[in-house]
Amino acid sequence: MITYIIRRLMAAVLLLFVVSAVTFSIFYVVPKIIGGTPETIATRYVGRAATAETVKVTAERLGFYDPVVVQYGNWVKGIFAGAEYDYGAGVEQCPAPCLGYSFVTRRPVWPELLDRAPVTISLAIGAAIIWVLAGVLTGVVSALRRGSFLDRAAMGVALAGVSLPIFYTGLMSLVIFSYTLGWTAQGGSFTPFFQNPAEWAYALILPWITLAFLFSAQYARLTRAGMLETMGEDYIRTARAKGLPERTVVVKHGLRGALTPILTIFGLDVGLLLGGAVLTESTFGLHGLGKYAIDAILGNDLPKVMGVVLLATTFVVIANLVVDLMYAVVDPRVRKA
Repeated sequence: MITYIIRRLMAAVLLLFVVSAVTFSIFYVVPKIIGGTPETIATRYVGRAATAETVKVTAERLGFYDPVVVQYGNWVKGIFAGAEYDYGAGVEQCPAPCLGYSFVTRRPVWPELLDRAPVTISLAIGAAIIWVLAGVLTGVVSALRRGSFLDRAAMGVALAGVSLPIFYTGLMSLVIFSYTLGWTAQGGSFTPFFQNPAEWAYALILPWITLAFLFSAQYARLTRAGMLETMGEDYIRTARAKGLPERTVVVKHGLRGALTPILTIFGLDVGLLLGGAVLTESTFGLHGLGKYAIDAILGNDLPKVMGVVLLATTFVVIANLVVDLMYAVVDPRVRKA
C-alpha cells in the first residue's frame, strides 16, 4: 500500500511538471512557431498607443528575447520565489506564488484567483454531492428493477439530463423558480460560507441542482450499466448462496465492484469544475474562476488566462491523485498493482 501511494505521488509531481511545461509552451512557444515575435507577445503588456520602440524595450525587459529554456526557468522560479516585472514605466512586484502579473488591472493574478476560487469551489462541491448521491442511487434502483416502469422513467430523465445544455436548464430554472415563483435566489448572488451558511446554501441551491441534473444523468446510466454487469458475476451468486442479506449483497459486493469507473469520471468532473464551471457561472452570474477566465479572454489579458489554465490543470491532477488513492480503498486488488 505504501509503495502504491509513493508511486502515485511521484507520478502526480511528474505530471504537474509536464503540465506546467505544456501550459508555458501554449502561450509562449506556439505563438513563435506560427510566426509570432517577441514584440507581438510584448504588445499584450503595453497600452494600445505604445510605439514600436516601447514595445521592443518592453520585450527586452520582460525577457522575451531570452532562450525558451531560460524563460521557462524564470517563469517556474516566479511561482515558488516570486518575480519582478520591469515593463519600462516601473518595476512591478509579484510575490510567490506568482502565476503572472496582469498589466491591465495592475495586480498579481494569484490574489485574484483566490478571490474567485471560493465561488467555484462552493459550486463544484455542492453540485458533486448532489449528483453522486442522486445518480448512484438512481442507477442502483434502475439496475435492480430492470425493465420496470421506474427503470424506463429514470433512464428517460437521465437521457434528458444528458441532452439538455446547462445554459437552457439554467435559464429555465431561473425564470420559473427565481423570477416567477420566488423560491430561490436570483442570479449573481453569493454569500461566503463562513459569513452566513444559510444564505450561502440559499444562493447556490439552484445552480447546484441545475448542474447536478446534468452530471447525475451520466452517473445514473454508468451505475446502472456497472450494476447490471456486476450483479451477474459468479461471486454475487455465491454470496446469495451463502445466505447473505440482499442489502449486503447489493451494497458490499455489487455496488463496490461497480464503483471503479464512477470514481474515474468523478475525479475528472470535479477537477474540471474546480478549474472553472464556465457555462454555469455565466448563466447564473456567479463571479468564479470560469467567469474570470471568460473576462480575461475577452480582455486579451494573457497572464490571467495562463493563471486559470495552470490552476485548472493542477486541480485535475490532484483530483486524479485522490481517485487513484481511492481505488486502493474500493478495490484491494489495486494495492498490488
